[in-house]
Amino acid sequence: MTVNGRLLLSVCAPALEGDDGRTLTVVRGMERALPGLRLEWEVTKEGQPIALPLRDAWLAEAANRGKFPLLCNGDESTPVTIAGLQRPASLIPGGQPQLQVHAKLPLDATVIAAAAELLERVAEGARAFWGHASPKGFGSEVAQQMRSSAQGPKSSPRGLPMLTPPEELRSPEIPHYLGWLNYWSAATAQAIGFPDPARDAELLMRARRTASGGWIVQFTDAPLDLDNPAHLDALKQAYERFPEIGGRAAP
Repeated sequence: MTVNGRLLLSVCAPALEGDDGRTLTVVRGMERALPGLRLEWEVTKEGQPIALPLRDAWLAEAANRGKFPLLCNGDESTPVTIAGLQRPASLIPGGQPQLQVHAKLPLDATVIAAAAELLERVAEGARAFWGHASPKGFGSEVAQQMRSSAQGPKSSPRGLPMLTPPEELRSPEIPHYLGWLNYWSAATAQAIGFPDPARDAELLMRARRTASGGWIVQFTDAPLDLDNPAHLDALKQAYERFPEIGGRAAP
């Protein structure tokens, strides 16, 4: 997998139930993490940006309808977007509806330097269970890890472990998979057994605590590139360390 110009950020959080302020907190958090960024345009069905002079009120009204609509920075040459998707209980671990927030940004030096803060502000603002930030193309790798049957392969083509489909996981706190930068809430960290000082000394050198008691954990200095053997090994070691992730732990 090669870096191809976009950073994808995704977090899983409790579903919206009216305007609880989370959508605006998430958007403002992204703007604080990237000074100069203004997410003050909506995107039409035709993909055209339209300025929102009353964005905050517009977001609040949408949240009252259970929506987190698509916002962008109005710059089609270097687009930044964010939106939320409400997922029904039937597709979510533990049978609880969920809000999934997705952002896309240019994978340039400025964004790479701010990526950990971006993920932290979005995840904490959404009160997320877990989340990640990874280069575009990472999703196709994860798709090859999803187990379709008990008789399927034991590993993906790259030798990564097979993962339980998200809807079959036991609780929303269990991450579906690992990424380059990972956000684990306090509840998620407890569920997967992080940190263990004896086993996680190296990971803790790349980790930082968040205000809510969660963690940002980074596996490689540069954005994850699975064509790089060192990056692939780092991801394999992380999966071995955390068998709860992807529902691989013994019952």
